[in-house]
Order: sequence, then structure tokens, then C-alpha cells
Amino acid sequence: MRGFHRMNAGWWHGRFRGCGYRITLPRQMIIELLNRTTAHLSAEDVYLEVHKMHSDIGLTTVYRTLELLVQMGIVLKFDFGDGRARYELAETSKGRKHHHHMVCTNCGRIIDYADFIDEEIELLSRTEKGLSKKFNFEITNHLIQFYGLCDQCQKTIKRLSRPSVSQ
Repeated sequence: MRGFHRMNAGWWHGRFRGCGYRITLPRQMIIELLNRTTAHLSAEDVYLEVHKMHSDIGLTTVYRTLELLVQMGIVLKFDFGDGRARYELAETSKGRKHHHHMVCTNCGRIIDYADFIDEEIELLSRTEKGLSKKFNFEITNHLIQFYGLCDQCQKTIKRLSRPSVSQ
């Protein structure tokens, strides 16, 4: 099982056993692919990659497999507002650090960041504690996405908005 040495194979094997599922070739290939990349892949992206290696794996199989992996907690599903769900391995399955996303509304670039500043950690902690107490709700995770313009798009927009010098 090429690639699984980088992730906690015991963890995801246990998830499959605990949920009563077998590790099929499409499931293995999709986990392998997500293990090799830091990109946020759509189902179509996943399909194109696994189809190159095994042409008998169809798009429907990829969609069903991704949804199953999401239900099992092995894969996370994100909506970045572009009409296409994106997927990545859950933190616990690869030893990935918890992170947030910054999404460029111009080019669609997605930036992961995990180097939280102290104020952000403190604010999140206070917010989670307050919400837990107010609603008697046990918070197990959160998702934060910031939307704006990446540095490249800011430069492009600034360059295009400069008045041209007439000669």
C-alpha cells in the first residue's frame, strides 16, 4: 500500500473495521491520493487522478467513496463557495495539524494556515467555552474560512487600476 507509511495506517484501518467496511481498491487509491497531496481536490480532480491508474474506476464510485470516507471521519469535505465540494484527509488520519483556510474570491486559491497567533487561540478558546456553556453543547471541532484577495490578485488589481500614462 504505497503512500500509507506517511499516515497513521492503524487509525484508518481501525475506522474501516469499526464501521464494518472493507478496504477496497477505490477506497485505498483515494486515501493514497489524498495522502500524497496538500491540495484541496474536488471529486472530479480525484476521479481524473485515480482513473489514470485504474480506468475501470468511475466518477460515481469516486463520489460514493468520498462521501463514505467523510461519514467515517477519514476525509473532510469543504465548500469554498465555488460550487464544487473539496476534500482533504482529516487531521487525525495523517497527523496533520488543525488549520484554517483563506480563500481568494478572485482566483479561487486556497491557503491553509496553522500558525495561529496567541490572540486567535485565546479568542477561539473563549468562544468555544462560552458557546458550550450557553447552549450546553460539547464542541468537538470547528471550521474557519476567511475570504478575500490573495497577494497575487491584489497586485494584479492594483496594477490594472493604475491610470495609464499618455504620451
